[in-house]
Amino acid sequence: KVHSTASGLLKIEMSLVLKVKNKAPAEVQITAEQLLREAKERELELLPPPPQQKITDEEELNDYKLRKRKTFEDNIRKNRTVISNWIKYAQWEESLKEIQRARSIYERALDVDYRNITLWLKYAEMEMKNRQVNHARNIWDRAITTLPRVNQFWYKYTYMEEMLGNIAGARQVFERWMEWQPEEQAWHSYINFELRYKEVDRARTIYERYILCIRLCCNWIKYARFEEKHGYFAHARKVYERAVEFFGDEHMDEHLYVAFAKFEENQKEFERVRVIYKYALDRISKQEAQELFKNYTIFEKKFGDRRGIEDIIVSKRRFQYEEEVKANPHNYDAWFDYLRLVESDAEAETVREVYERAIANVPPIQEKRHWKRYIYLWVNYALYEELEAKDPERTRQVYQASLELIPHKKVRLPLVFCSRHIKVLPLWLVKPFKLETILGDIERARAIYELAISQPRLDMPEVLWKSYIDFEIEQEETERTRNLYRRLLQRTQHVKVWISFAQFELSSGKEGSLAKCRQIYEEANKTMRNCEEKEERLMLLESWRSFEDEFGTVSDKERVDKLMPEKVKKRRKVQADDGSDAGWEEYYDYIFPEDAANQPNLKLLAMAKLWKKQQQEKEAGEQDPDKDIAESESGPSCSC
Repeated sequence: KVHSTASGLLKIEMSLVLKVKNKAPAEVQITAEQLLREAKERELELLPPPPQQKITDEEELNDYKLRKRKTFEDNIRKNRTVISNWIKYAQWEESLKEIQRARSIYERALDVDYRNITLWLKYAEMEMKNRQVNHARNIWDRAITTLPRVNQFWYKYTYMEEMLGNIAGARQVFERWMEWQPEEQAWHSYINFELRYKEVDRARTIYERYILCIRLCCNWIKYARFEEKHGYFAHARKVYERAVEFFGDEHMDEHLYVAFAKFEENQKEFERVRVIYKYALDRISKQEAQELFKNYTIFEKKFGDRRGIEDIIVSKRRFQYEEEVKANPHNYDAWFDYLRLVESDAEAETVREVYERAIANVPPIQEKRHWKRYIYLWVNYALYEELEAKDPERTRQVYQASLELIPHKKVRLPLVFCSRHIKVLPLWLVKPFKLETILGDIERARAIYELAISQPRLDMPEVLWKSYIDFEIEQEETERTRNLYRRLLQRTQHVKVWISFAQFELSSGKEGSLAKCRQIYEEANKTMRNCEEKEERLMLLESWRSFEDEFGTVSDKERVDKLMPEKVKKRRKVQADDGSDAGWEEYYDYIFPEDAANQPNLKLLAMAKLWKKQQQEKEAGEQDPDKDIAESESGPSCSC
C-alpha cells in the first residue's frame, strides 16, 4: 500500500512538471552572451590567489615539498599520457637541485612515451645544464638508437661533442649518422664540420659518399664547386665530366651543363664552353633548355663573334622544330620551316636526311587536302637537288619516287610538264607560290619563278606573273619589278598590264614617281593606237584621267580630256547562220581624236556639234514679245 501510494504521488508530480500552461516565449530573452558577461562581472569563475607562504625552517620546507610532490603525483595519476605534467614535475625537482629525483621522473616518463621528442631533449638538456657530460652522452646514445630518424638528436649530440672539444667523438657520431643515409643538410653539416678543422681530404671523401647516396645533379655541382673553391681545378673538371657520364642522356639536366660551362669560362677555356653548350643543346629538349639557351647567348655576346650568335639562333630554332615534328609528325608546315633552316646552314647529307624523315610521314588518309601539303615536300626535295645540290640524277629519282607514291586514282593532282630533266610539277605549285613557307630562300625562290615563267605552255600564266611581280614588290626590289613588267609587256600588251605598271610606279614612293607613272600612261596610249579592242584603250584613258584628276594640273587634265573618244551609234548588217541577210543592228563605236584614218569624219562631226550649239544659244537669247510688253507697261516695282 505504501508502495502504490508513493508511485501515485510520483505520477502526479511528473504530470505537474510536464504540463506547461503558457508556451509563449518570455518577454525578456536571455542570450548566452549575456550569461557570460554577467559571470565575468560577478567573477564567479575566478578564485582568489593563494596567500604567499614564507618557509622559515626545514620542517616547513619538507612539508611544502611533500604537498607539491603529492600534487604532481595526483596529476600524473589522473592522466599519465600528458607529458607536460611529467616535464613540470622534473623541472621542479631540478630547481630544488634534486637531480636524482628529476632523472627518476624522466625515466618514468620515458616508460610511458619513449617516442616523445621533447621529453628526450629536456632530459638531455638537464644533464648538460648540470655538467653531467657522461649522463648526457648516455641519454643522446639512447635517443639516437631509439629514434634514429630524428635529426635534432644527432645535431644536438654532435654539437655537444664539438663544444667539449671531442672532435674524434663528434666525427664518430657523424659517421654513425651517415650510416642511416640522412637528408642533404646532414651531409652538409658533416662536410662543414670537417672544413672547420681544415680537413679538405676528409670533406672530399664525404662528398664522394654524398653524391652516391643522394643522386641529384645539384649535389654533383656542389661537389665540383667545392673543388673549385679550394683551388683543385683539375678535380673540379673531373667531377663535372663524371657527372655528365653518370646521368647520361636519359637524365640530363641543363643546370649541370650551365655550371660546367661557367666553370670552363672562369678558366678561360672558351672552346670548351662552346663544346659543352652545343653538346647539351643537341640532347636536351627545348622546354628543358631555356636557361641553357639564355646562358649560351650571353656567353657568345661576351666572347663570341657574329657567327657564334647565329649558331645559337639556328640551334634554338632547330630544337624548336624537332619538338614540333616529334609531337606531330604530320605537321608539314613545321617540316617546311625545319627544312628551310637546315638548307641555309647544314651540309647536303644533313639536308637529305631531314627530307627523308619528312617524306616518310605519308598522310594517313587519301584525301587531297592532306596530300596537297605533303607533295610539296617531294617538290621541294627535287628542287633542292636540282638548284642547290646540282644533281640531276637524284632529282629524277625524287620525282619518280613521288609519282610512284601518290595514289593518282584516288587523289587527283593536276600536273603540268616542266623543262629539262624535271618531268612533272603540280599545277598548284605555280599558283599561290607561298615561297616564304615553302622555300624561304629569296634567291632560290627567284630561280624557281624564272624556271616557271620560262615554260612555253602554262595553264594560267597571268597568275604566275602576278605572283612573281608581287614577290619582288614584297622584297622592295623596284628595279627588278620594273624589268619584270617590261618582260611581260614583250609577251602581251594587255591593258591591265599597262595599268598595273603605272600604278606600281605611282606606289613606289620614289622620287619622280608621278612623272614615271605619266610616262607609262603615254607609252601605253601610243602602243594601243593600233589595238582593235577600243574598250581596252578607253579603259586606259579613264585610268589615266583618274590619275590626273588626283595628281595632275589643269593642263594635264585638259590634255587627257582631248584624248577621250566620242561615243557614236552606228548600224551594221547582220547575217544569219546560213549566210542570209538578217537585217540591221545598232552598236556603239568609239572614235579617238588621234586616229588619222578617222580625221575627216571627226571634222564633220565637230562642225555638226558646233552648229547645234550655236542654234541652242540663239534660241536661248531670243525673248517672247508679249512678255517684253507686259514688263514695260508695269514699270519698276517698289515697296512701301
